[in-house]
Formats: sequence, structure tokens, C-alpha cells
Amino acid sequence: MKSLFPNRALVAAIVVSFTLSVFAVSSAQSSKRSSVNVHLVTDEAEAVLAILAKRKAKLPITETDWQRLFSSEGYTRLNKREVEIRKIVKTATPFNEEVFKAFVLSDELLSRAPALDDTLLKWKQADVDAATRRALVYLPKDAQIRAKIYPVVKPRTNSFVFELRSDPAIFLYLNPDVSREQFENTLAHELHHVGYGSGCPPKRTSDEIAKLPKNSQTVIELIGAFGEGFAILAAAGGTDVHAHAVDSAEDRLRWDKDMANFNDDLKKIERFFLDILENRLTEEKIQETASSFFGGQGAWYTVGWKMSVVIEKTYGRAKLIECICDQRKLLPTYNRAAAKNNRRAREPLALWSVSVMNGIGQRKS
Repeated sequence: MKSLFPNRALVAAIVVSFTLSVFAVSSAQSSKRSSVNVHLVTDEAEAVLAILAKRKAKLPITETDWQRLFSSEGYTRLNKREVEIRKIVKTATPFNEEVFKAFVLSDELLSRAPALDDTLLKWKQADVDAATRRALVYLPKDAQIRAKIYPVVKPRTNSFVFELRSDPAIFLYLNPDVSREQFENTLAHELHHVGYGSGCPPKRTSDEIAKLPKNSQTVIELIGAFGEGFAILAAAGGTDVHAHAVDSAEDRLRWDKDMANFNDDLKKIERFFLDILENRLTEEKIQETASSFFGGQGAWYTVGWKMSVVIEKTYGRAKLIECICDQRKLLPTYNRAAAKNNRRAREPLALWSVSVMNGIGQRKS
């Protein structure tokens, strides 16, 4: 299951990582390009909200109500994903109909029903087309974006993608703190991941990488995690737009503070790559360290975004897209762009070492 993450199954292990009337028929909003097939599917959230509406009205919850929920497309696919996660992460939180019933019947969820209902209404008015276009302009011309977007009410507050190769799905936790604009930004971000999975990297590139030593392959796969930074750039809409333009002042300030640590964070990741190349880490330690660079907004995001901006401003968007599609090119291309920047910069940008370049088979940096 290829994506901008090194491996979605691996990342799942690493990271273990939004109404019309509540009785309305599940909505579907679609984009309109031939290379795009994107739908917003809200049946799971609507089924949960319907039960909450009956609870508020002190009406009995019937088996029909539960059947509507558990047969919804959103719940069915959510359950499938949770089953797969538990195969990878043995300590994952239990997920079944009884556990989910207890969650839906909780007083805490009932208290949040009005906010959830209002949020779903706003999200259903989102401009899916605009979000998709932002993702597409940062992908190869032949990229396709095919996905179903599921706003879901569920116990855990995480969001994720699922089955990118077979039937791409984007699950987004219905969060009242997320505005319509932020929802659209998140869609663009995740749709960029989905579009990447439609054709990157090319088979020839994959075949060439497969000939490299195992530790080199691991580093190249992990370089793909910088795709979080690519996706932030795509979702924002360009290099001159703040990465958190639609977010709070607090979020923008946090981003700016993190970006001030760019050089140090790049070197931390470099040490990680060198440890892998020199066979100093177990698989468990590789997963643990890679996880530390995700977080809510870790170095995979910030360093990936900065490298993407430097490359695009120096060589243009086409060159950046080329690097997106062949992860081996990202670091050396960034080095060349940053070296040009450093000739006139008051604060030089950190560069990747020759040792890392050699380790991934890119001797010219």
C-alpha cells in the first residue's frame, strides 16, 4: 500500500497513531473532473446523530436505529480498518458493536450532540472541488484522485486514510473545533496523499530502489514521510501562503516557532538516517524514532514543508513534483537549492551530508 508515508501498515504501527436533519439520507458531494472521483459520505455520522436526537427526546432506541448505524458504509469500513489495525498492533483499543454502543449511549457524547450536528452541517457545505484542485496542482499531470471522505463520530479523535490502493478512504473525526475552512484544508492535505498513491513512484523507480541494500531502501521509504510537508504546502495553496493560514493565531505561532528549529530538526533526522544506514538500529527502534518525528506537527511536517518551499522557489513546481514522485531526488535537489539560497542568506540553511547522499545512492549532492 504505497503512499507518501513509507508504508501505511508500518505507519499504523508507528503512530498507534466533521446535519442536515439527523434523519436525512446520507449525502454525497462529488468533484467534477475526469481525473477525480471524490465523494463525501456522511451516513455513519448521521446515524449516530439520529440516535442522539432520540435520546434527547427521551424516545426508545430500537434495533432498527442500531442496524442503520452498523450497516452504514462509514461504520462498516471503519470497523474493517480497526480489525486490520489490531492485526498489526496487538495492544490496540478494542473496537466492536458493544463497545461502540456504550460510546453512543454515553452522557458525554449526548452533551456534544448539538455541536456535532452543527459541525456536520458546515462540513457538508464544504467546497470539495476546491480542495481537490489544490491537491492536484502539486501532483503529476496524470495523477488521479479517487476517494470517499467519511466524517465520523467515534471514540478516538484521530483521522486517517485507508485502502489507498484498492478503495481510497479518508476518515475524519467530526470535530466541532474544526471550521469549514479547516475541513477543506484537511481534505486537500489528505487528497494529496491519495493522489500520490495513484502513480508515484513509477515502476521503473521502484525497481531501481529494490536493487539497493535493505537499509538504503528503508531510508528512502522513510524520506517519503516528508510527504506530510508536501501535503501542507499543497493544502495551503502555495509557497507564499502561511501553512496555518486558516488556523488560529496560536497554531500559526507554534508553526513559526517550530520552523525556527529547522536546521536542528534536519540534523536530528539525518542522524536517524545515518544510524539506519550503518545498521545501528533494530526495527523496533526505527519505528519508535520515526514516530517521534510525526506527533501533531513533527519534523516530517516542518522539515518536509521547508524543503518543498525551497525547491519550488528555486527551481519551480515541476521540479518539486519530480522529487515527490522519486523520493531519492528530494534531498540532493534540496541541497542544491539551499546552497544557492545560502550564498545570500543571513542564516544559512542546513544541508544533508555526503554520507546520507551516498547511503541512498545519490552521490552527487
